[in-house]
Amino acid sequence: MNKNIVVIGGGIAGIESSSILANLGYNVTIIEKEKQAGGKIRNWNHLFPDMKPAKDIVQYVENKLKHDNISIKINSDVDKIEKQNGNWFVYSGNVRYTSDALLVSTGFDLFDASRKEEYGYKIYDNVITSADLESKFNENKLFTTSGKKPEKIALIHCVGSRDEKSGNHYCSKVCCVTGVKQAIELNKLLPEAQIYCFYMDLRMFDKHFEELYRTAQEKHNIQFIRGRVSEISETQDNQLYIKTEDTLSGRPFKMKLDMVVLLVGMEAGIGTNKIGKMCNLDFENSGFLKSKDIHTQSNLSTENGIFIAGTCFAPMGIKETIENARSSAFEIHNYLQNK
Repeated sequence: MNKNIVVIGGGIAGIESSSILANLGYNVTIIEKEKQAGGKIRNWNHLFPDMKPAKDIVQYVENKLKHDNISIKINSDVDKIEKQNGNWFVYSGNVRYTSDALLVSTGFDLFDASRKEEYGYKIYDNVITSADLESKFNENKLFTTSGKKPEKIALIHCVGSRDEKSGNHYCSKVCCVTGVKQAIELNKLLPEAQIYCFYMDLRMFDKHFEELYRTAQEKHNIQFIRGRVSEISETQDNQLYIKTEDTLSGRPFKMKLDMVVLLVGMEAGIGTNKIGKMCNLDFENSGFLKSKDIHTQSNLSTENGIFIAGTCFAPMGIKETIENARSSAFEIHNYLQNK
């Protein structure tokens, strides 16, 4: 077709869209800022709701890149974007790429849990994030900093999401089920440990999510307590001390723990903000990119010829990200067929 497409961001969404466009005959250039394509999935161990190894999805996206029509530039930043006569010119390093359409798939950033000072992340050694826990799963090193196996562990939901203090009023969508998945994994690895999930509401919205939640309670003895933890401190013997409330019973209580896991949400990425401003795109109040119409044209940006895919638009799980990326590819194809 002799038409070129530049995809900014080489995570799951960018690669999935690129693969479809390449199969349709377009020349696709992916510009990825990291040293490897694939995105944050590379840091994960197992996936909800079926405990599929994350490496299987990594292999899936790596296979998608093996196409003659796809060129990927890693360790590359976008320096400037210009539009002239209906075409886009993307400058990266000393190279200028010409594109008939642009796809922005810059992904998300994880919420920085140190912004929630009351939880003590990066202050107390055994307060970790859900991403840190995945690293421990990958390394098979599930110990406290003193080298002991934790006997009491709490997972705290909605850290950096649905939170007035952090400024993020939206739901990050996948934190609830991530917490349930990780609680089950903890029980499998540490069957003698007591594991608690502190939540505001559990949003088990997708296929098999509710079943996973029931399994966590019935087969793995995970204790779910409705209430937001107000404060975490450290005792002299290096245990963690939390203050919280069971809002179902209306009782405040305190608890000593060996480890606390903060289930951090998604935020609009710094890269999304940068590229959006370069392209003169509109943003939601949350910082995610705004689509032309949220109901019927969610993959179209507010600038003609620029398309969006994946978690630069909103929090999504892997399945939804792939589905969204496929939709974006066909929107681009339709646009170029009529250009």
